[in-house]
Amino acid sequence: MSAKVYDRKGRHRNLAVAFRMSPAEKRDLDDRARLSGMSLQDYFLHRIQDREIVVIPSSRIYKALKTRINDICEELKRLEKASDVNEEYLSVIKLILETICGFNGGD
Repeated sequence: MSAKVYDRKGRHRNLAVAFRMSPAEKRDLDDRARLSGMSLQDYFLHRIQDREIVVIPSSRIYKALKTRINDICEELKRLEKASDVNEEYLSVIKLILETICGFNGGD
């Protein structure tokens, strides 16, 4: 039998929780976790326990922001009218702006 694996706080996490979501919801969840700098599991646990998400600027956060901003720029170049922007991209833009504004304490 293999040895139990414990997390940093000495907890043995042996239960799995699963649920279904749409591809758009999955992308949104992945974006939020990536831009927070947390693993998907840690991000999800913080959110469902209503704990604050604190984003600490790092090279990994910078890369995630840069990649997502480039994706959005490509999509915006493709559009003919501003009214053609879909809700998913507006949600990501808002998340990116909140993340960047939070780096300076909300200034």
